[in-house]
Amino acid sequence: MKISDILLIIDKVLHYKLFDLNKTPVTLSSLVMFLIVLALFYIASKLLNRLLVSKILPHLNIERGMQYTLQRINHYIIMIIGAIVAFQFVGINLSGLAVIFGLLSVGIGFGLQNVTSNFVAGIILLFERPIKIGDRVTIGDTQGDVTAINMRATTVRSLNNISIIVPNSQFISSQVINWSHGDPTIRLDVPVGVSYESDLDTVLRSLHEVARENENVLDKPEPDVIFLNFGDSAWNMELRVWLKDPYHYYQMLSEINCAIVRKFRENNVEVPFPQRDLHLRSAEPLPIQKQPDNGQ
Repeated sequence: MKISDILLIIDKVLHYKLFDLNKTPVTLSSLVMFLIVLALFYIASKLLNRLLVSKILPHLNIERGMQYTLQRINHYIIMIIGAIVAFQFVGINLSGLAVIFGLLSVGIGFGLQNVTSNFVAGIILLFERPIKIGDRVTIGDTQGDVTAINMRATTVRSLNNISIIVPNSQFISSQVINWSHGDPTIRLDVPVGVSYESDLDTVLRSLHEVARENENVLDKPEPDVIFLNFGDSAWNMELRVWLKDPYHYYQMLSEINCAIVRKFRENNVEVPFPQRDLHLRSAEPLPIQKQPDNGQ
């Protein structure tokens, strides 16, 4: 077979009509060109975002969450422009966008509702920013830090360093606790019970000293000690301290609990064991039933 025959076969394959889109024949060559154009715009988006992160955004003093939002918006804009240009290569004019929305509406009817709702929720998250990259969040039973907000889902890295993929719609339709939203300072409440035999002033002074001696506890707002109630076997107290961020919450809880134990032992303050009083009552003798008289 001659080279000219091979080239003729390749030309026929590349120009074979696969289907019609908006009355425009789509061939294999136009489809390949469409994918190549999209790939080029995708690469351009990645390169531009890399330039933004390394050269431009660091000099603008923009927080990390806003930088991520700008990167995602830049990526979406470039890909939309790329899709428009790619359709021009296929031979479909701008009215071809109506075809996209038409196909999307058909797809929604066949089960893409969740995909669409997650995509819209992702756009809302990027613009409204109820959560952002680096935030400490609790959603359901999951607590961790937001590491990525993508088109369909958000990645949350748990405290056990496990990546959890959460659909974007859950952040819109469900209750989400954002520990870092707005003011990142949080209050840590440490409950503790002390014996009724303890000196109250010593207990109060000891708890205040624990708070002042920890360098990670904020001076403003000031630490506080609350006498909650009289328990079954102890005075129920609560030490309330403020931390500058939620990221070391459990570590600080452990440090303060350990410091309370040491301070109480130093000042002879007793932490009582749970007590239960058991009252025993002697059993009463059963009445003796009289045997019936059978006439004997």
